Amino acid sequence: MGRPYFLTTPIYYVNAQPHLGHAYTTIIGDAVTRWHRLLGEEVHFLTGTDEHGLKIQQAADAAGMSPTEFTDSIAPLFQQAWSQLDIANDDFIRTTEERHKIGVAELLQRCYDAGDIELDVYAGKYCVACEEYYTDDELLPGDLCPIHKIPVQYFEEENYFFRLSRFQDRLLDWYAAHPGVIVPEFRGNEALGLIRGGLRDFSVSRTSLTWGIPLPWDPKHVAYVWFDALANYITAVGFGTDQERFEHWWPGRHLIGKDIIRHHCVYWPAMLMSAGIELPTGWGVGGWLLVGGEKMSKTSGNVVNPLDLIAEVGVDGFRYYVLAETPYGQDGDFTYEGLIARYNSDLANNLGNLLARVATVVGKKCGGVGPAPSPESPLAAAAATAYEATAAAWADLQPNRALDATWGLIRATNAHLEANEPWKAEPGPALDAVMGDALEALRIVAVLASPALPNASQAVWARIGLSGPVTGQRLPEAAAWGGYPGGLTVTKGESLFPRRTT
Repeated sequence: MGRPYFLTTPIYYVNAQPHLGHAYTTIIGDAVTRWHRLLGEEVHFLTGTDEHGLKIQQAADAAGMSPTEFTDSIAPLFQQAWSQLDIANDDFIRTTEERHKIGVAELLQRCYDAGDIELDVYAGKYCVACEEYYTDDELLPGDLCPIHKIPVQYFEEENYFFRLSRFQDRLLDWYAAHPGVIVPEFRGNEALGLIRGGLRDFSVSRTSLTWGIPLPWDPKHVAYVWFDALANYITAVGFGTDQERFEHWWPGRHLIGKDIIRHHCVYWPAMLMSAGIELPTGWGVGGWLLVGGEKMSKTSGNVVNPLDLIAEVGVDGFRYYVLAETPYGQDGDFTYEGLIARYNSDLANNLGNLLARVATVVGKKCGGVGPAPSPESPLAAAAATAYEATAAAWADLQPNRALDATWGLIRATNAHLEANEPWKAEPGPALDAVMGDALEALRIVAVLASPALPNASQAVWARIGLSGPVTGQRLPEAAAWGGYPGGLTVTKGESLFPRRTT
């Protein structure tokens, strides 16, 4: 077996409840890791919550709670949301956990011992929501944050600084030696542009708040957001607490949003270089799911609760829309109408209809027993093409292309049925061949679609008479034509995806 596959999402701030923007990246990560499990790889999928910092302290104050009480009330909502969305994460880290605090102290101490953290005084304009300082030319008119469109605040205090400015050449050299490590490529070019444009040292501590992890050499300072938050990727797999486990899983691959490229693709690798830690194996950078053309945020008042949509289209219907609608890396625009349209088109009309018509014909003309496929079926080539294109797209972190490739087999199978019209044919070998081919196509579709549609794929698997979990299958063998044995009871059941109206 090759190197383990370790994938992370960003950790989400607990100043508000989970929304569609959080769910987007988490569902992408869940589907990608489910695909790698189908490949037989050893997988570790990490998500969690970011619970320190000024805006958490402010949110707790506004709620009339202590920071601990506040974070303890919000963090479980993320865990519950991911459970309801069938997120199969292997770990959920909270930055208030002891294992994290130990690892952060170790990382800070290493960078301090390397001479890359020094005491200084900083004065500048600061966005609390971003937890980021901005120069005048980076701000919008009226001193507004370019991300959150809210006024920045002026801060001046003694901080420890990480000397990022020393790492420009080292970062450029490393990226040159690792082409394609950030996908999509144009997002990688953005990161390189940030590095080539010159690097500013950044603050790693605060004395103006107490809600954080104390610096190990100067406890009146607490760790500022990036040395705290980014470190979760290594503390969760044992950095500072379990070296053997850390060496087993690290380095990992990160899924992030486009608004945190600077912190993940510039700050983070420089921090790791300073600490003498291997850099990540890669980054997948997603765009935003916009609502009304704007990024979802509490400030904008356009937050969509993903759990509200489950009642409309089911868990799998919602997951499918998130994965299929927008090319990963690009911005997408969420609309309720778009959700229903894609659900009806791809799930109700294509997959659901295919399963229903196959089960109906087998029930009426094959005694409810599924025939075996023909080795020479014209669908065999379509299945091979679907697998190759699906696998390539998942490898490229392009779930929408992967699902379109899988749906290519569904479309080919529906066309095969239309051409042969088995519902008009008499029982016999010719009809058996057509239905066996369709059942085999459904078997392969159930495997290939399972990262996106874990429940529906299992339902397809069971209704065509197969036992055990579809997630227990292993690729590429499970996608090879001829795996459906025939002689199994086929059940129609209720509609897999009942049509919805807007």
